[in-house]
Amino acid sequence: MSLGTAYVNSGYFSMLFIANADGFNSRVAILHIQPVQALDAPELALYLTLKRVEEHERAGVLVAANSKVVKRLLASRYTVTSALLTPAWLEKLEPQLRARPETELPVYVAEQKVLETITGYQVHQGALAVAKIPPLPDLATLLKNSPRPLLLTAVEGIASAENLGAVVRNCAAFGAHFLIVGETCGSPFQRRAVQGSMGTIFEQPLVRVENLAATLTDLRARGVRCLAAHPRPGAKKLSAVDLRGDCCLVFGAEGPGLTASALAACDDAVEIPMPSHMNSLNVAVASGVFLYEATRQRG
Repeated sequence: MSLGTAYVNSGYFSMLFIANADGFNSRVAILHIQPVQALDAPELALYLTLKRVEEHERAGVLVAANSKVVKRLLASRYTVTSALLTPAWLEKLEPQLRARPETELPVYVAEQKVLETITGYQVHQGALAVAKIPPLPDLATLLKNSPRPLLLTAVEGIASAENLGAVVRNCAAFGAHFLIVGETCGSPFQRRAVQGSMGTIFEQPLVRVENLAATLTDLRARGVRCLAAHPRPGAKKLSAVDLRGDCCLVFGAEGPGLTASALAACDDAVEIPMPSHMNSLNVAVASGVFLYEATRQRG
């Protein structure tokens, strides 16, 4: 299926040179700007499969599908492999695109309605980009490189990509040193999770583990206090818990909460004081409350 384009006559390479301190020119970036000519073009495959999150995970890529998220991606150290933009967003993002370190960066250009045909949903802002998911550090490396006192967050059983993304965003907002993603969680690199994080996932350190309960036990052996955000009889009130030392705040999904093995691996259960007719909060909200309290106590 061919598409007429009035905004770009043909694909072209755009190269920018700047003078360095010695007066010599050095290449900053090369953009390969191409109009979208056909919806089934092979180079658009990743944009045509935005709802097939497993395929993206196997391919080791993520999709940024929001202009703010794309801006954060372009400012990050993640390797960007392509962008799909409206002409207006190409003009706005061109300085950032040119500043990228990639040797060559394909940029596909299409009008708003074409973008929505490609992606299969309403694109509120005409900017998308694909990047490689980087290798994640291991727990020992993150612990070694993080300042003390530690403020860590761990999650278990979070299937909602939006909620997982919101937890990432809370971690970034309140200064959690890193996030531990348990084996029963979805991928934090799903499109909706990346969007829910508002691109903070490109800055927030995280680690994925195969056995969260064992990881929590390991943390406790290293002197990190593990606190389960889990309302139950005997749980301590959040305002009464000292969060100034090394600690890891552990969250499960609203409803089922944490598994018995994760609870057993924690030092204490802690709850947010609420009226008697309320007994839980969405994990995105609860993690924000816990992290705010930890940050408040640390001054």
